[in-house]
Amino acid sequence: MGRRLEGKVAIVTGGGTGIGRAIAERFAREGAKVAISGRRAHLLDETCAAINAAGGQALAVTADTATEEGVERLFAATTSTFGPVDILVNNAAIAGAIGPIWELDLAGWEETLRINLTGPWLCARTAARSMMSRRRGKIINIGSITGKRPLATRTPYATTKMGLVGLTRTLALELGPYDINVVLISPGAVETPRLDELAERWGTSVENLKQNMAANAALKRICTPEDIAAVAAFLASDEAHNITGIDVTVDAGVWYS
Repeated sequence: MGRRLEGKVAIVTGGGTGIGRAIAERFAREGAKVAISGRRAHLLDETCAAINAAGGQALAVTADTATEEGVERLFAATTSTFGPVDILVNNAAIAGAIGPIWELDLAGWEETLRINLTGPWLCARTAARSMMSRRRGKIINIGSITGKRPLATRTPYATTKMGLVGLTRTLALELGPYDINVVLISPGAVETPRLDELAERWGTSVENLKQNMAANAALKRICTPEDIAAVAAFLASDEAHNITGIDVTVDAGVWYS
């Protein structure tokens, strides 16, 4: 079986760690030239070094993709190095402020919306302008199962992930006539460094947190970044050319009430 993304150019935001890194590495193995962005240069460099050492092609661009300047720099660097962008993965996000609404401040709310929702909108706008002229492209937004159900003490994060549902569906309608697919992947609990942060905030151990999350899943486990990357690789490929506007849940079978 050939590599599904051979000759494609992809951008993965938040590509230095966790889900973003796994997607970038999987895309490179599938034949894509991959540009990764983020705000921590050392993580981007580590990911690029791993991809290049494995025979892939990767470019690191330190940029804040929640700003127009950062997005312009990312796309300009990618295009000048690899060519026009065929695939955009909007993965960059933060957990945001945690706590009941009466304890949260405006700055935490606005930061979460800027990074988790404005950033994907800016990147999608820039990608769309290029993809429309070539009448092809894939935009993959990374959401969360928190975008499907309420989660107390997480109003900033939950609002942005629910917003990505609307962004995905609307862009699918707008860009469909140009043969551009727009989809959303909603992971459940995933084994990433973010679990360390959440465990600390909630005053528990990472192992206890993982056990509690797994207990709510039909398969009694949580996902790995590679699980998400496998789905992203399929959706970015020509095999998924008639899939658009959907929300693909990857959560080991969490039931919603």
